[in-house]
Amino acid sequence: MGQDQDDLILAPYTSVQKRILAITHLRGIYASATSEEASQPAIEEIRAVLRENHRIGEFDEEDFTIRSQEELSSMMSSTTNLMTMLLACIAGISLLVGGIGIMNIMYVSVTERTREIGLRMSIGAKGKHILWQFLIEAVIISVSGGLIGVLLGVGAAVAIKLIAGWPVYVQLYSVVLSYAVRPVTGIFFGWYPARKAAGLDPIEALRYE
Repeated sequence: MGQDQDDLILAPYTSVQKRILAITHLRGIYASATSEEASQPAIEEIRAVLRENHRIGEFDEEDFTIRSQEELSSMMSSTTNLMTMLLACIAGISLLVGGIGIMNIMYVSVTERTREIGLRMSIGAKGKHILWQFLIEAVIISVSGGLIGVLLGVGAAVAIKLIAGWPVYVQLYSVVLSYAVRPVTGIFFGWYPARKAAGLDPIEALRYE
């Protein structure tokens, strides 16, 4: 399973049973099939031998468990997929919260700069110019926040590796994916405040206090 071979101790099973575990039975037996195709027939043969040795009737429940490497691999894959889905849900919630924060910031920005928007419109700026101005600001806020998040995440991973000694690997595609999502997030959550700013009446905006 990939553990450090320097941490293993080999001893006669009878000595371990008598002096360490105080049992008279074997807790587990590892068997190797001659080939991958022979794995399932080997499992059936092992099951038949164990049922006979344990004197288990035809309709009685087995008192042992047989697991193949394929089954263990499938269980580990299922666990990994579950953890990936959980992390994706956490990332999605974080993205939603961050997007709502961007929207609130843009709302405040539009409110505080209403007179500026009116002044720009009065000297010839069109609604699409105001729209693009606030959309670009939203994207800049989103990308800047993403950059800070990546730096903090990578820094935390390196710190864990140095302090705890755990093997940590940051995949490049996750960083690239986060940056690909950031502009979309900025545009999506910044669209409504930017649209509101673009639709302001220049006269009313200049009168705003």
